[in-house]
Amino acid sequence: MAEAHQAVAFQFTVTPEGIDLQMSHQALTEIYLSGMRSWKKRIIRLKNSVITGVYPASPSSWLFVVIAILATMYTRSDPSMGLIAKIQEHLPVSTQCQAVVSAVLFSTMLWLLLIFTMRLCLKQLLSYHRWMFEQHGKMSNTTKVWVALVRIFSGRKPLLYSYQGSLPNLPVPAIKDTVKRYLESVRPLMDDTKYERMTKLAEEFESSLGNRLQWYLKLKALWASNYVSDWWEEYIYLRGRSPIMVNSNYYGMDFLYVTPTPIQAARAGNSIHAFFLYRRKLNKEEIKPVSTVIPLCAAQCERMFNTTRTPGEETGKETDMDTHIDTHFDTVQHWQDSDYIVVYHRGRYFRLRVYQAGRLLSPREIEFQIQRILDDPSPPCKGEAKLGALTAGDRIPWAKARMKYFSSGVNKRSLDCIEKAAFFVALDDDEQGMMGDDPAASLDRYAKSLLHGKCYDRWFDKSFSVVYYKNGKNGINAEHSWADAPVLSHLWEFTLAFDSFQLGYNAEGHCKGDVDSSLPRPQKLSWEIPPECEEQISQSLAVAQALADDVDFHVFPFQDFGKGKIKKCRVSPDAFIQMALQLAYYRDQKRFCLTYEASMTRLFREGRTETVRSCTNESRAFVQAFDDAHAACAILYQAADHQLLYRLAMTGAGIDRHLFCLYVVSKYLGVESPFLKEVLSEPWRLSTSQTPVQLSEMFDPVNHPEYVSPGGGFGPVADDGYGVSYCVVGDCMINFHISCKRSCPVTDTHKFGAQIRKALHDLLQLLSPTQKEPSKVEESRPEVKKDL
Repeated sequence: MAEAHQAVAFQFTVTPEGIDLQMSHQALTEIYLSGMRSWKKRIIRLKNSVITGVYPASPSSWLFVVIAILATMYTRSDPSMGLIAKIQEHLPVSTQCQAVVSAVLFSTMLWLLLIFTMRLCLKQLLSYHRWMFEQHGKMSNTTKVWVALVRIFSGRKPLLYSYQGSLPNLPVPAIKDTVKRYLESVRPLMDDTKYERMTKLAEEFESSLGNRLQWYLKLKALWASNYVSDWWEEYIYLRGRSPIMVNSNYYGMDFLYVTPTPIQAARAGNSIHAFFLYRRKLNKEEIKPVSTVIPLCAAQCERMFNTTRTPGEETGKETDMDTHIDTHFDTVQHWQDSDYIVVYHRGRYFRLRVYQAGRLLSPREIEFQIQRILDDPSPPCKGEAKLGALTAGDRIPWAKARMKYFSSGVNKRSLDCIEKAAFFVALDDDEQGMMGDDPAASLDRYAKSLLHGKCYDRWFDKSFSVVYYKNGKNGINAEHSWADAPVLSHLWEFTLAFDSFQLGYNAEGHCKGDVDSSLPRPQKLSWEIPPECEEQISQSLAVAQALADDVDFHVFPFQDFGKGKIKKCRVSPDAFIQMALQLAYYRDQKRFCLTYEASMTRLFREGRTETVRSCTNESRAFVQAFDDAHAACAILYQAADHQLLYRLAMTGAGIDRHLFCLYVVSKYLGVESPFLKEVLSEPWRLSTSQTPVQLSEMFDPVNHPEYVSPGGGFGPVADDGYGVSYCVVGDCMINFHISCKRSCPVTDTHKFGAQIRKALHDLLQLLSPTQKEPSKVEESRPEVKKDL
């Protein structure tokens, strides 16, 4: 019961002489400082909301407008054309003040009108996307004027969310355009008979039901800020009833070649401190908005910390989007603030406060507290050790167990503690990373550990969980519904860089600074797990373990060449890699497949992802003609024009999100579409994504080339397919993460990895003799980031 006493602020007893009140000054001081910190945050949020609300103007511009209007009044001119006099007639104030008050009111209205006009102009400017389709290095006069106007209307020193109100809404493509592009995308995958049948279904849909569904979708686009995102989050993520471990969550790795310190607690001390520094910047909106040429939507950043996914119990008869009535599904819960994290170690959960007396603990103090947890000899409570397996198994059993066993008492308090924590930390006794006599196998084990661990030593519902290994390596596991990978990778890159280059370690490998040994010990959470709940934990663990055992991973850094040599071939690195993947897959499977390449739609408000269908008629022709070097080289430049496809996807002219939303509308209307049903049932046997490198300025590839991260990866999307994540690092490295299922007899990650290496070399050899040949394909300007 030691942890209970730490929470007592005061005690009182009734005596014959009266009430004996014993106050704890330390606790009251902590309450006061915590309250002050909370009020400071509220004031900062209020100030930022005002600054963001008037952007691209500034609050001080109001004073300038007022002074200008008052100055013109004293020169006996009326810039309001009689409006100030009209306002003055209706003011219930004294005659002496009427003129000044009416002028101030008019100035305020004029200022608000100017802000509205500027934001409208900026929104129109940000809706211009023709610059993406222009030839690299050749900017039209229209685009030059546009760039100048964007700079004028963008204001100075924007906050993180300054552009949110000025971003355009995602447009709804025309039905005929989407259907046309869809038929083009499936042509290389179908024989003449199947294609003719699909064409008839598409034409029938376009001429009848499609127009009705499109009308509802346009109505939603007028009302909602984004016609895709809320349905995408709900139906693709939150309504899923299968385990989110492996199927949805993804991971990110530590540095590949270096470990800043071999001391587990020290690594945790520095990086946890860095996480909270990032959160402080996030709360103050001091993080610079991510942009290409124009800013990207930052809405996903809001739920990065203090967020968890809570399970919902399905009450309908089906488990897909057919049951949109009387159905409970998972929800994403976000809290404004949390001054602690939850740490898991050897079957026990600890609440670790990272603020003391209103200040953030230093890295050395966090290391001290983490070491206390590592040294704590107490055993886990009955049923506690594998409790996390509930978040790894099917969602319905977890929802039922949560409602039955965790809705009151000590279990509810402990569960609330986990769910409201800033994020989750797991301290592993294993050693991971690239090491030993077989570095390739060690990277594969490292990937599996981050993706699923032991299936009970992560809390997969948290927005992200950070894993610290015994040898000082770390990694991150992220829940997918609240945001896409580039948002979290920005945080991860910041943390890795700040940990190593800003905070650093002393000669012994410990965090720098002093420690206050009087810090209260981390609080061990208490649980009362009944036997029935333990049985459910075991069942969930069995489901999760079977899923984890079935996942095969292969991670390898490709260092023979990188984007430096690829660009000399006058092909974009992403197009080059995608063509290599098509060639490798055909060699591996002797067929072509529907290929998913993730792109983003964050040029629009609340945008998330869109699909680029990378297997095209041109890529198929290139693969089939590969043995004829001259013909293959000519076709490759056409095949690599999938840059056009993801530019279309980025600018709202994608295929799959539009068809997905049409399908959702059809289900709400209770109508069946054979065309849409068949489209959404097609398996993505090759699912690919590029992990973006966003904070390259925080790293020094010249002086510290060893400080590179291999990025991250995800599980296979189809039972008989591959998941491929790749990260282009500098000019000389491409990292690949390949996943598949061991239960499928026709897939093998190591075999496919070997095919990818061979395909990359073959493509470079094919293109090297033709580097002087004019390319029909230009790189995008700038290089576009992909989303997981």
